[in-house]
Amino acid sequence: MTNKILKNDAEWRQQLSESQFKVCRQKGTEPAFSGDYWDNKDNGVYQCVCCKNNLFDSSTKFDSGTGWPSFYQALGSEQVTTKEDSSLFMTRTEVLCNKCDSHLGHVFSDGPQPTGMRFCINSTSLQLKKK
Repeated sequence: MTNKILKNDAEWRQQLSESQFKVCRQKGTEPAFSGDYWDNKDNGVYQCVCCKNNLFDSSTKFDSGTGWPSFYQALGSEQVTTKEDSSLFMTRTEVLCNKCDSHLGHVFSDGPQPTGMRFCINSTSLQLKKK
């Protein structure tokens, strides 16, 4: 079981930029094609910006054409969790960091093989630890 990181909004605001807080703690979305990682090709591990949990390996990143970093799989089931999101007049599957419950983005079933999944993740919620 993952040890959860629990902080109140004031503690998160001290740690995060305003845009990071809006996306990660208030379930916002950055504009397409605006984040640092949507077209990044560097090798490494993408971590949660809030808690440094390793989430995605760069080898699973692909260009989905959406303007957000996209991955066909997470590093493991311990890294992320999902839940139904019925906001914006549609039902989607939200992706959260399993360690701190940070909102990362959404996952869709229109990705490439071998998984067929597209984890569409906000750059603002990530930091890249280069290899």
